[in-house]
Amino acid sequence: MFILIVVLMSISLIGIIAVQLYWINNALESKQAQFKNDVQKSLGAATERINEKEISTFQKKINEIISKEGLAGTAELKQHLIQQIDTSTNTKITVGGTFLEENFKLTSDFLNHDSIIYKRVTGRTDFSKLSLIKSPDELFPKLDEQRFSFTRRYTEFDRLQTIEILNFVNNRKLIHQRLSNKDLNAIIKEELVKRNIVLDFKYGVYGSDGLATKLKSGYYTIDTKDSFKYPLFFDPLGNTTYNLHVTFPDKNDHILAGISNILLLSLFFIFIIIIAFSSSLYQLIRQKKISEIKTDFINNMTHEFKTPIATINLALDSIKNPKILGDDSKVLRYVQMIRDENKRMHSQVENVLRISRLEKNQIDLSKETIDLHDIIEDAITHVSLLIEDRKGKVSTHFKAIVSELPGNQFHLTNVVVNMLENAIKYSEGAPIIDVYTESTSKFFVFKIKDSGIGMSKNVQKQVFTKFYREQKGNIHDVKGHGLGLAYVKEIVEKHHGTVFVESEKGKGSIFTVKLPLI
Repeated sequence: MFILIVVLMSISLIGIIAVQLYWINNALESKQAQFKNDVQKSLGAATERINEKEISTFQKKINEIISKEGLAGTAELKQHLIQQIDTSTNTKITVGGTFLEENFKLTSDFLNHDSIIYKRVTGRTDFSKLSLIKSPDELFPKLDEQRFSFTRRYTEFDRLQTIEILNFVNNRKLIHQRLSNKDLNAIIKEELVKRNIVLDFKYGVYGSDGLATKLKSGYYTIDTKDSFKYPLFFDPLGNTTYNLHVTFPDKNDHILAGISNILLLSLFFIFIIIIAFSSSLYQLIRQKKISEIKTDFINNMTHEFKTPIATINLALDSIKNPKILGDDSKVLRYVQMIRDENKRMHSQVENVLRISRLEKNQIDLSKETIDLHDIIEDAITHVSLLIEDRKGKVSTHFKAIVSELPGNQFHLTNVVVNMLENAIKYSEGAPIIDVYTESTSKFFVFKIKDSGIGMSKNVQKQVFTKFYREQKGNIHDVKGHGLGLAYVKEIVEKHHGTVFVESEKGKGSIFTVKLPLI
């Protein structure tokens, strides 16, 4: 069930993150498409303005020349007459026109001192409408005639004529003679600003053959991936003669800025989901582990209490025996046995309560100046009987120059006692223990080294965890309930110190405690 829950949570997390990333990617693609569309519209409007400006400027120059120049060549007079009769209304329509075609010579600087012959046309058009209405008296027919006349004078070149001349002229010019870098840059910038694109850009104009022109912003080369291309000028047949290429160095920043709020919000929620999932998974694993450790603890505590309770019951049964009641020495012996076993159980319960009060900050750690060398010697005295019983030995190597520091004498004594008992407990045969002290400018350091069974790297990570005990097969092969080193860690940290272990399997362990002198 635990594995199933973890798998389902993992699949859900991956799915949520995938959906979020999918929408983020869609938003980016949409923003990129919008940016591309806006740029294309801006370049289209810019090229249209450039073309229109060139035509209007050229037409204005030609008209100025026409007003000053004289006739060239001969003039030809042409006439035409169109008549049409509408039988349904008895109406005759006559349109007559007179046109004067004059050859006209254009010469100017913008033609490179060359000249072209063109025609200027003036004309007069007459329009008449005659209605024939029959009457009984055919001798006196009634005539209803309307006559209109107007004159249209072509005193200026029209747009098509101007474009035709302009194309002739442009074929003989280079593009930088038709358009300046300053004007091109200004027009592009204005059109981009109209569509809210306020970005630095680089541009370059290239011919249809792919060769660069002098119209470019500094050193510019075509970037086929990031540049935007738009035709700038066309030849008389409608083919592209030049292409405008524009590149935006900060394009990605601009696109991201447009969706930065949504993007950051999405990433923030993805981060929260990952943190929440990781925390939940961690708590699940931790609770599962704690549950297993507590089960071991309860089993071990049951075993620890079972022996003294059985001993007390046997002692009480023995005392009730009439033969024992008459022997004072045996009664006192059994009473002392009951007292020792009761004290042993009380000590175990006190350890459990002590670590619980520590976690809830219910223990008052009043501090005073104490000598750590005295504390260590006192702790060795507490475990001396255990060491003698195992035919072991404790050696001290006090090299600390300064051994006085602020601390709680009772709890620090218990710390050293627990560490010594741990060294005795996990030693095979006679325990050989060395205690080293040294001092630095800021810390008092003491180490407890044993020649016991040692521990693996994995055990070293767990050894200060509450209820944890290294097993050697049977759960009860080592006495204790996994609170001693957890208590050591809590007390050392309450004194603003640190404790850590160095060990190798089969070669013993070294527990090191660093306590601040001030």
